[in-house]
Amino acid sequence: MADALRPVVRDLDKVNILLIDDQPAKLLSYEVILAELGENLIKATSPQEALGLLLKTDNVAVVLIDVVMPGIDGFQLAAMIREHPRFSDLAIIFVSAIQVGETDHLRGYEIGAVDYVSVPVVPKVLRAKVRVFVDLYRKTRQLEALNAELEERVAARTAELEAQTERLRQSEERRSIALSAGDMGSWEVDVASGRIEWDDGPYRIFDVDPATFQPTVERIEAMIHPDDRAKNSLTAILDDGLSRFQVEFRIVRPSGEVRWCYGAGIISRDAQGKPVRMNGVTVDITERKRTEERQVLLAREVDHRAKNTLAVVLSVLRLTRATTTQEFVTAVEGRVHALAATHNLLSSTRWEGADLRKIVEEEMAPYHATHRQRVITEGPAVVLLPATAQAVALALHELATNAAKYGALSTDTGTLHVSWQPGADALMLDWVETGGPPTAEPARLGFGLTIVRSSIEAQFRGGVSYDWRPEGLRCRLSIPAAQIAAAPTPEEAPAEAPSGNQARRSLAGMRLMVVEDELLVSMLLQDILTDLGAEVAGPYGRLADGLAAAKVERFDGAILDLNLAGQQAEPLADLLLARGVPFVFITGYQRDSIDRRYANVPVLPKPIDAAALEGVLLTLLGGESMMRAAEGG
Repeated sequence: MADALRPVVRDLDKVNILLIDDQPAKLLSYEVILAELGENLIKATSPQEALGLLLKTDNVAVVLIDVVMPGIDGFQLAAMIREHPRFSDLAIIFVSAIQVGETDHLRGYEIGAVDYVSVPVVPKVLRAKVRVFVDLYRKTRQLEALNAELEERVAARTAELEAQTERLRQSEERRSIALSAGDMGSWEVDVASGRIEWDDGPYRIFDVDPATFQPTVERIEAMIHPDDRAKNSLTAILDDGLSRFQVEFRIVRPSGEVRWCYGAGIISRDAQGKPVRMNGVTVDITERKRTEERQVLLAREVDHRAKNTLAVVLSVLRLTRATTTQEFVTAVEGRVHALAATHNLLSSTRWEGADLRKIVEEEMAPYHATHRQRVITEGPAVVLLPATAQAVALALHELATNAAKYGALSTDTGTLHVSWQPGADALMLDWVETGGPPTAEPARLGFGLTIVRSSIEAQFRGGVSYDWRPEGLRCRLSIPAAQIAAAPTPEEAPAEAPSGNQARRSLAGMRLMVVEDELLVSMLLQDILTDLGAEVAGPYGRLADGLAAAKVERFDGAILDLNLAGQQAEPLADLLLARGVPFVFITGYQRDSIDRRYANVPVLPKPIDAAALEGVLLTLLGGESMMRAAEGG
């Protein structure tokens, strides 16, 4: 504090003393007497001059005024000085050469005089009196400076405290918001007294009213699930001897609802190791637990479906009969793709069911392109259970394959009419062929029609009837009403790939880039493209390898797996778009999982259909610019 005042003291080392008298000789004598004080002496020979000097001069400590002056006497001048706000506390000493009576003394003191000096002046007396008021002035200014400094410091400290208080308030507000958003609450336990303090969070988690519920150890432990109570009691936690703890437990709210909670805290102990206080947080982790349970169930379901799918495919492989390798490959591919198409439909509805109309459309799609006027399908929207949908899809595939080989779809004059209608007990699906080669009941059913009967009758106790008429086969499938599901909420269906029934154009001489991380799938793609006469670049199993090749090599087109060992193929797709290289995505994901900037890029679902792949590539490489894909993004 003293250091802060030093500049003020130095500024006041010399103060001003104003000497007012109409006689220059007397002013000179005052100047000689007071010179010893070392202060600044200012002289005025008239009241007017004195007033002017006062207004222009700072730090005037004392004024000596001669009482008797022409025009305006000393009393009048003192009164005028006192009227100015700057000089209301100015020390005024009257000097008088005449005897001043008691009345004049009183008058002077009333005006504001602090002392009188008689003439002849005694030097020591005058110096002593002036010195007193100079020192008083200096101390007063120092006190004023000190007060100002203190006020500034108090104001600064007050502002700092207010800012800290505001920061603490904001911090507490943010903490409360964070705890609330995270379904968290903080608490403190005084171990000795058992007193427990909660913030708003625990009241919210336990679903109790702060106005009526007083947290105590007994009341809180009573709300812990009986199966978790023993190992998560306060006594059990304290007995572990740890300084920190983390526990998961269930609580039972007053409504009976069970919630999962996570608790973590710190135990403070005294010098003897005795616990004295606990501080911690409680987090409602019910949603996390439910998510974990769903993930476990999902993993089991995925495992179950994968095994079922593998079992079905293995059965198709084992049961398919053929006289040549190509006939076997064609039959197996057709059956697997029928199952895959239904799988895609089920995926779009989260495996709640599949629309029969879409199943029929999927199976009839290859024939619509060449026999659109001769293939008629009609029926209401009906959603089949997942297993039933797969069985019906396989049955329709076998019927369509049979019709294409031997029935109405094997000639240019035949027609096919597929219709269905749900009834009270069962849904009836009629398959009616006309205009094809004459038919007669065979001595025994072929493998395909045997699959139809087995899949419908054995799997869900449906019915299958065949009627071989001269004009064509009639087949009726009877599907029990119990196999019909409530209509699910469908997701956006994958965009259809271009038909493979293009005007035949060769891929010979085309250099096609293949980017696929699954070895067997890449081998299959290489085999298909080689059979079509294309030159295969790759296959590349990693995104980095594909990018490196695309930057320096020339390709006529590309086939990209959307997910490459956990990395999205988008950087490579963008590079190909920039270079004007057409490409097609192959993926096991739904179309809606692909970024919209690739809206015009063809997408083929896995497993790969060789005919569909050929059709897409012929379209892309036959003149339709892939750059439109970039414009559609």
